[in-house]
Amino acid sequence: MNISFTDKQEAYIVAQVKGGDFQNASEVVRDALRLHQIYRHRIIEELRAEIAKGWDGEASPNKVQDIINSKLEERRS
Repeated sequence: MNISFTDKQEAYIVAQVKGGDFQNASEVVRDALRLHQIYRHRIIEELRAEIAKGWDGEASPNKVQDIINSKLEERRS
């Protein structure tokens, strides 16, 4: 597998290794991927919970067009 990094990302990886927190660049990338998985899982679970609250909650008395018009008016203000 071949991965390209920006100069800024590469500098960050090098700094992490030089700082002694990691033995090599692969460890930095593996740690970043592990943290990304945790973050992504949490975000998806939070979104699912919010969707469930919406499905299980009371129906809004507002019509879709009324909501759209209200949002458009907020942007104009």
